[in-house]
Amino acid sequence: MFPEEFIRRIKTQQYIDDQLLLASLQEPSPASIRLNSHKWKRIPSGSVQVPWCGEGWYLMVRPSFTLDPLFHAGCYYPQEASGMFTGEVVSQVTPGMENLKVLDLCAAPGGKSTHLSGLIGNNGFLVANEVIKQRAKILADNITRWGLGNTLVTNNDPSEFSGLRGYFDVILVDAPCSGEGMFRDQVAINEWSVSNTLLCAERQKRILLDAWPSLKEGGVLIYSTCTFNPSENEEQVRWLIDTKRAESVTVCTDTFNGITEIEYERIRGYGFYPGKIKGDGFFISVIKKLEKEEPADYIKNKTRINLDLKGDRVKVKEWLQTSPAAVLNEENKLFSVPVPAGDYSMLAAHLNIIKRGTEIFTQKNMDIIPSHDLVLSTSILPDVLPSYELTLAESLKFLRKDQFTSGTFANGWGIVKYMGVNLGLIKNIGSRINNYFPVEWRIRMSPDSEKIKNIIRWI
Repeated sequence: MFPEEFIRRIKTQQYIDDQLLLASLQEPSPASIRLNSHKWKRIPSGSVQVPWCGEGWYLMVRPSFTLDPLFHAGCYYPQEASGMFTGEVVSQVTPGMENLKVLDLCAAPGGKSTHLSGLIGNNGFLVANEVIKQRAKILADNITRWGLGNTLVTNNDPSEFSGLRGYFDVILVDAPCSGEGMFRDQVAINEWSVSNTLLCAERQKRILLDAWPSLKEGGVLIYSTCTFNPSENEEQVRWLIDTKRAESVTVCTDTFNGITEIEYERIRGYGFYPGKIKGDGFFISVIKKLEKEEPADYIKNKTRINLDLKGDRVKVKEWLQTSPAAVLNEENKLFSVPVPAGDYSMLAAHLNIIKRGTEIFTQKNMDIIPSHDLVLSTSILPDVLPSYELTLAESLKFLRKDQFTSGTFANGWGIVKYMGVNLGLIKNIGSRINNYFPVEWRIRMSPDSEKIKNIIRWI
């Protein structure tokens, strides 16, 4: 079932029990989710908490996420449990740090970015980047669902961050890898080869070198993969420390059973091996930067950016509970931006920003069209628009963009909710009710009774 070259290699890795690992890789991956505590406080029925993540929960069975309105509302994110340890690492290495500037360099589809967004809260902001355009769009959608508003999403090659010298306090590089930790999936096995592991290792070096200049002196780079391959894991960390002025940072794992501490030539990494932990394969290590970068040069953006117009700030306060770091008015769209105006101008000069924070509304002639982004925001004022509670069946009709009716909607704009959580926008124009759920988000799965039974139940 597994490649012979892979089997031979793991037999030589002293910290891996190859028989236990291979047996565990033939079992199904555990299903797990991470809750968005800013929107949702209940826990799944029959669930067990992920030891290293207070908001992470193992599920008894893998549910239908597509047919769960709470998934579309951003109440939780289906995330592999081992990767949730990233949040614990960030918490350990950033105590006392204020106004954090964090970069998630290889962020799609968004599991770690939404986690970082929750950890940062109002103490700084996150830049979540993805180089592949279509995956960057998926990343932006997941950030929108999460709704915290402290994140910019960019679509750039890692090399384009090198101009932001000494800018970020924390950089996460969840590097593209050979995927051995996902060998429970036959696709991952089929894509594996020795030549691909070598290609991944070279690409990881390039990404690390591209990211390094944008990390400030004393900042930390968190490096992770979902493979067991030393050439992509501890050897990469050792190479970076040999190449740059940096040191390995120790993470405390004493309270978590099953995590393997890897010591390799004075650097430390942390391995998650199926059979020892409940989750997929994962590696993570922390590097502290000891060298100083010259500040980034300011490059004037050729596009005129209307930031912080007084009237626009007043308009934002009519919709949001929190005061934004900056306000952007672009192409008749109003945005609450999570970074100060000067920072935003600099970032926009270097990067292709595809999500600018929270979109509030679009102005079309004299009409104001509220944004779906606004409705999913945790900062939206509670009574800014009339709201209407939907049943599960009605919510699924809304998510499918089917015609639906529910009680009496007042004329004009309204927010529909499911289980008390904002789901989207409708507008009663008298003759009909217009459904403003994003067309590209529309679900196509048929909500038959058996499938609906397989959504998460909450306690």
